[in-house]
Amino acid sequence: KVEIISDIETCYSLWQEFSPKETLFDTWEFRYAFYLGYKYKPYFILLKRNNEVLGILPLWHDLTRKKYFWFGSDWQEENKFFVKDKIFLPLLLNLAPSPLFLNAIDSKIPLLSSKFKFLWDDSKYILELKNFKSSEDFLMSLKKNRRRDLRKDRNRILKQNPKIVFNRFSDFKKLVNLAKKRFAQKGESVDWKDKRRVETFSQVINLKGLSYELRMLSVYIGRKIAGVDLIALYGNTYYALKCGYDVKNFPGIGNFINLIEIDDALKLNLGKIDFLQNNYQWKSRWFQEVPLLKYEK
Repeated sequence: KVEIISDIETCYSLWQEFSPKETLFDTWEFRYAFYLGYKYKPYFILLKRNNEVLGILPLWHDLTRKKYFWFGSDWQEENKFFVKDKIFLPLLLNLAPSPLFLNAIDSKIPLLSSKFKFLWDDSKYILELKNFKSSEDFLMSLKKNRRRDLRKDRNRILKQNPKIVFNRFSDFKKLVNLAKKRFAQKGESVDWKDKRRVETFSQVINLKGLSYELRMLSVYIGRKIAGVDLIALYGNTYYALKCGYDVKNFPGIGNFINLIEIDDALKLNLGKIDFLQNNYQWKSRWFQEVPLLKYEK
């Protein structure tokens, strides 16, 4: 028996029952923030036998792009299929509506017949911290030229006597404005132009403390704000979620903040930093690649 569930309370109960809650993206609250921002109707495909739920495919219908995506949009990563047994997975995919785009699927999914074409998606990047006691140890693990470049950036910022402020969440607006300016300078479009994206991350901040914790790291130089990062903490992982940097006035600020974050994560006794998906032409230089899959229909 198949049911389509759109009632948010029922979706919440099903999510709590099936989610392994291993990563930030497995938490209901993080996804729910996107629901509050975009208000797209959930489309949970429910597979039942008698009264037992065998699996769910948690989707929503994106009205702007006229396509089905994971519940919580394609911003989510390490997505998983919620089934009690892998034999139900082909059935769920057959039942899925079209057009459908399932991005950033955890590559540890069970192998399916070649009928289901899973392709490689953009990788995500992580830094395992177990061998480091400080950002200096991280620098020593790099090739000489890369180490020199990062040190140069760090020293350039340190010479300007930066003030580092934690958890001033009112700096969120500054993060958004810095990111908008930076992308405009590069002639690229930015997701913050969409008010719904701004609302989503305001909700991410509002919902902190229920399943994940948040940190905000702001760097001030003189009277100017040089950079702001929004960070999530969940399980053993430090997630670098969003950033805004004034690179024009403070070149090297991004690398400086990355090194601060390595020390911060170590101080909090966390095991890894998740720098998320997309290489942006720099992550692969410093961090370990984690492959992800995608599925389209």
